[in-house]
Amino acid sequence: MFNFAQARTNMVDSQLRPNGITDARILDAMALVAREDFVGSEQQSLAYMDGDVALKEASNGPRFLIEPMAFARMLQAAEVQPNDRVLDIGTATGYGAAVLSHLVAQIVAVDSDALLAAAAKRNLTAYSNVTVVEGELSAGVPSAGLFDTIVIEGRIEEVPNQLFAQVKDGGRVVAVVGSAKMAKCFVYKVSGQTHTRRPVFDVSVAALPGFGKVKATFAF
Repeated sequence: MFNFAQARTNMVDSQLRPNGITDARILDAMALVAREDFVGSEQQSLAYMDGDVALKEASNGPRFLIEPMAFARMLQAAEVQPNDRVLDIGTATGYGAAVLSHLVAQIVAVDSDALLAAAAKRNLTAYSNVTVVEGELSAGVPSAGLFDTIVIEGRIEEVPNQLFAQVKDGGRVVAVVGSAKMAKCFVYKVSGQTHTRRPVFDVSVAALPGFGKVKATFAF
């Protein structure tokens, strides 16, 4: 019988620690959350591999749980705090939101795929500080108010301005940005009506739908 508890320990020791994850809260949270519960039965033995895991539950194109190392590095770069209110975009079946639930005060988790959003609601029933919303990923959840941090779980071409508008002054957005398979993770810091960005690491994670680059408009 597959030993999932040992697989979680191995994930932390062989994937997270060697790649610079030093935040004990993140290590503890990812050692605690059963990643196998967030994938289909056929994928459970792959849940802790060093790579993205395909989700059979997706109804609208291929979707994945992004690799554990990439997700952990994103959280550490975002410097999520215990009192933070976080918007988790592209939550899929809810694994990322479950990890965040041990790190921050409140999470709104959104997904555009109806079957994935339904799976996330089932998987996160016991997590009282998580609310799951079905909606367009690039739109965020403007009705939910402002967030300290936005985490985007997948590669996108650019961060839409409407997401920056949902971040508190001084808040952060962490996202993997690029049009090619190998892209760069950035942390964006919001200040008033503007933002700055800081490159953190290069990584290859699966793309999220609905985040095409905004085309420039020209006036003649």
